[in-house]
Amino acid sequence: MAIAPDPDRAPDPKTLRALAHPLRWKLIDLLGSETTATATRCAEVLGESEASCSYHLRILAKYGYITRAANPESREKPWQLTRPDQNLFPADPDAGTALAAEAAVEVFLDHEIAKLKSRLRRKSLEPPQWQQATRLQGISTWLTADELRQVSDQLDEITSRYLDRLSDPGRRPPGCREVRLFTATTVAPPTAPAPPAAPAQPAAPARPAAPAP
Repeated sequence: MAIAPDPDRAPDPKTLRALAHPLRWKLIDLLGSETTATATRCAEVLGESEASCSYHLRILAKYGYITRAANPESREKPWQLTRPDQNLFPADPDAGTALAAEAAVEVFLDHEIAKLKSRLRRKSLEPPQWQQATRLQGISTWLTADELRQVSDQLDEITSRYLDRLSDPGRRPPGCREVRLFTATTVAPPTAPAPPAAPAQPAAPARPAAPAP
């Protein structure tokens, strides 16, 4: 599952509000991981009731995030993602759409942070090669808007390089495991300039020492 701005798929407020629920992000994650899953399977993996999973799956389907997968052999038809990436950033949003996007992004970030913490807590249980391959880092620096866009584009290119393996298991090499590549580039809000330093006061002239009596 990826988050990608797409001006050709500008979401509306109702579509965005469908993602402002933590269980729906878990369902999207699970469908991305397993390709297809029934409400029964979702309940089993996520520890939720089947009725709750079924309800939220239908909401995701109503707004186009998932669809029924063709499986004539199954009595309970499984679900699948409509596409592997979700767009939470509408182009030129009005006030209502902007608020809906903010709500969806906040729930998405809460979901991501919870998953990140969970995986880092069990990092020491992983084999050494997986421990060494895992990274957590952050950096602050100074960039122009063009430079920040270049960095964002480069990160997008890297994280998209293996995206086809999500939907096509045949492209997965032996020994691979599901991993999460999460990136974010943000700009700090402007701050008020520091007040100018007060001019230094000239030192008072030294008084001559009094003559000894």
